Amino acid sequence: MAETERSEQRRLRPAPLLFEPADAAADPEHFFDLESIDDPHELLGRSTELALAFRAAADRAMEFQAIAAAQLADPRRFDRLTPTEIARRAEWTEDYARRMVEFGRDLLRDGGRSEE
Repeated sequence: MAETERSEQRRLRPAPLLFEPADAAADPEHFFDLESIDDPHELLGRSTELALAFRAAADRAMEFQAIAAAQLADPRRFDRLTPTEIARRAEWTEDYARRMVEFGRDLLRDGGRSEE
């Protein structure tokens, strides 16, 4: 199996991010129950799964940011926003906002998902 195929499989099937109860999340030492795993092999495996899941979630969230930016900048909208306004709202630089608008337009043209 090619490396890109393996990467795509990992991206499509990240480890499940389990909801943490409020009392567990309040404990700064608690993180998805990793602190309770004594076996370093198991700890490495589970923490790697979580890292991949968080990366996949961050990538997906960024795609949604780009889509929203493109929709907000759409010239057909009567209430469209400029890249400057989008940058201010998202706490981005103006240049980054322009690139995200373009990325979002590409995603919308391609059906909402990037082909990495």
